[in-house]
Amino acid sequence: MQDVRSQLARQVAQECKTVEDVHNALKDLFKRTLQEILETEMNEHLGYEKNDVKGNNSGNSRNGYSSKSIKTSLGETELGIPRDRNGKFEPQIIKKYEKNASEIEEQIITMYAKGMSTRDIEAHMKDIYGIDVSADLVSKITDKIYPMITEWQSRPLDAVYPIVFLDAIHFKVRKDNRIVNKAAYSVLGIDVLGRKDILGIWIGENESASFWMGVCNDLKNRGVQDILIACKDGLSGFSEAINSVFPRTSIQLCIIHQIRNSMKYVSYKEQKAVMADLKKVYQALTLEEAEFAFEMFKETWGKKHPIVIKSWETNWQELTTYFSYSYGIRRLIYTTNTVEGYHRQLRKVTKTKTAFPTDDSLRKIIYLATKNISKKWTMPLQNWAECISQFVIQFEDRLTMF
Repeated sequence: MQDVRSQLARQVAQECKTVEDVHNALKDLFKRTLQEILETEMNEHLGYEKNDVKGNNSGNSRNGYSSKSIKTSLGETELGIPRDRNGKFEPQIIKKYEKNASEIEEQIITMYAKGMSTRDIEAHMKDIYGIDVSADLVSKITDKIYPMITEWQSRPLDAVYPIVFLDAIHFKVRKDNRIVNKAAYSVLGIDVLGRKDILGIWIGENESASFWMGVCNDLKNRGVQDILIACKDGLSGFSEAINSVFPRTSIQLCIIHQIRNSMKYVSYKEQKAVMADLKKVYQALTLEEAEFAFEMFKETWGKKHPIVIKSWETNWQELTTYFSYSYGIRRLIYTTNTVEGYHRQLRKVTKTKTAFPTDDSLRKIIYLATKNISKKWTMPLQNWAECISQFVIQFEDRLTMF
């Protein structure tokens, strides 16, 4: 099923050049899906499939079609309603939808976007609307958005993003009859107006320099010419990739994640004291002050916790990037909380899912949830006017639009 859906999505993406093409392709797909459901309903009503010898002398058989026009969110669609000779066949899906399927379609997609399972939606539609909507039909209706996902993931982007956040959120997905952990890697950009936008989501099992090279090249191919600051968790291979594609980008490693990783190697009794000394490092006013505090930290804890010291020394350059900026910008970039907040909202939608049947099903729910979440992202970040003023001064040759 996953291969079929992927092949269908690729075929639609290849054939469609405009939004209108996508609309027409979805309309045709919806029509063919409904027609197939009608044929299946007739098979179940008669007890045998079309042209099957079981129908000989059965007492009832097919008797052509009657034409019916229904209105959907994709426009008006003409369907052929199968008839039986006894005149007892009554299609359920069209009967319940009557002449307007738009409201029901939107209800189903909205419920799916909020994390309801196909079985829950099936029960809800039965209880509230008295409609028999199978779990398979729910999947078919929500599958219509695959071309939209392809279009969204390949849409043009801005030329410059002052700040980009990168992080991963993990899910369980079925693969070859077993459950595996997969990560959805999110890239959240802050544009020059201070507004948040998810630039793309990539699903994979393992991150590497080649993986991130593909992500960075994807962003560049979609129009991104420059990223001023990239904020990340400890993503393997990302620094090498972005330095190759966007060589002028500064990288800030999340301080909070670094602290959490450090505390894994410190006993509970010593954590309070170690944290107090680390705070003098990352809360310093200047880089020089931070370097001095770190030297003191090494003298105090170097022998007891060499792993912690080595980790900070290895990542020092990317951990201290934020010291080059004003306080307002520091607050934004020293942690990946901005993208983690988005991931927390995703988790609210997906928390009822123990495992996703395919990558496509995971991609579908993430896309729908992201569209809902981003509807609220209409205002710039707090104190953005001050931040962009600092960016213009510091990067005047890279923010020429100002």
